[in-house]
Amino acid sequence: MRVLFLFATIFVAAVLAVGQETHPSMQGMQSLSISYETPEQLSLLKNYVDVPGFDFVKSTNDLVDVLVTADKIEEFKQLLEEHRMNYTVMIENVQQLVTEQYIEQEVERRLQVATQDYASGRLSFTYYPNYKEVNEYLTYLTQTYKNIASLITIGNSYEGRSMKVLKLSTGGGNKPAIFIDAGIHAREWIAPAAALYMVDLMLQSHRDLLTKVDWYVLPVLNPDGYEYTHSSSANRLWRKTRSNTGSNCRGVDGNRNYDMGWMVAGASNNPCSDTYAGPKAFSEVENQHMRDFILARKGQIKAYLTFHSYGQYILYPWGWTNKVPDNEPELRNLASQCAQAIARSRRTQYTYGTSANALYLAAGGSDDWALGKADIKLSFTYELPGGRSGFLLPASEIKPVGTETFEALKVTHQYVTSKYASH
Repeated sequence: MRVLFLFATIFVAAVLAVGQETHPSMQGMQSLSISYETPEQLSLLKNYVDVPGFDFVKSTNDLVDVLVTADKIEEFKQLLEEHRMNYTVMIENVQQLVTEQYIEQEVERRLQVATQDYASGRLSFTYYPNYKEVNEYLTYLTQTYKNIASLITIGNSYEGRSMKVLKLSTGGGNKPAIFIDAGIHAREWIAPAAALYMVDLMLQSHRDLLTKVDWYVLPVLNPDGYEYTHSSSANRLWRKTRSNTGSNCRGVDGNRNYDMGWMVAGASNNPCSDTYAGPKAFSEVENQHMRDFILARKGQIKAYLTFHSYGQYILYPWGWTNKVPDNEPELRNLASQCAQAIARSRRTQYTYGTSANALYLAAGGSDDWALGKADIKLSFTYELPGGRSGFLLPASEIKPVGTETFEALKVTHQYVTSKYASH
């Protein structure tokens, strides 16, 4: 009876929690995966980008994933059928899945609260942590691995949340470094969780990766947006930052906000768009803090890895143009090795290539900036798996996704060591 009461209490809290803003209702919303074959079919789909009730969450050379609200879904399906476009319903009712995830989250969290590990700040990786729990885990790491782990506060977010970079180092000077960030898009929960799990793996059983290379990890680049998605089930699919744009719509797409080809392609000047690039490049304070941290270590940081979801891609510059960087063969070779390493782990297949050619044109991305402005030659975006659930990937996938992606991290480390470390 107590368990039933707990479930009922959480269910009501999750469903009735309401944010300060109105978002499209997820009740009856469906996730469709649509295949297209002709430019005309693609053009038809593009007509619905930024139309209320439609959220295009993934696009490839022949597939588009879109979330469609209940009031638009039947008419849209009919249109697809009329134009002979095949589609698969990936999620029948988004609200139902979101609610179930929130219930599972809270049940698992309450189970962990009673444990000694939770009190210490250690994560179980059996649920997606909120921002407070992320920071508590970072503190736990510095207390547990005092000679290796340290925290560097790089500033506060728009809403005043402290942003911390975890440094992993065995000491010694003149060591090359690898920088990792995740969570620039708020709803991509698997990215911060997988990044932290890889840190856990490194510290528990792979400290050899720290001998000749330093690591910097910024697990949540968009703290305000990330916390907003955890605050209420109604906010679960929020993507952007939470800054005031001077309109009725808040936030900027952080990954369209860097000053590398800013607003050239694949970005919007509409504050209500999920790909709104901001009023100017680096308008977002969170991106400014990350920029300043990296530029202060220009020359030391040899690889930049940013984790997103979803799609199973290893992408490298450029995203703002179809042209390729001068070191494209090197990037392609390393991406190929990383994809093969992941496939050997769990047979997960990754596609790799430049962002513009393997996925789509998108200007103002952090990976383009890292190569083009910070001169980090090895710059990659990882789009982690989403399965049929997309952004709502079950928490049971945190460890498997983290484990297989860690294989790519080891390959990258080996490459950086062989090319840049003193021997």
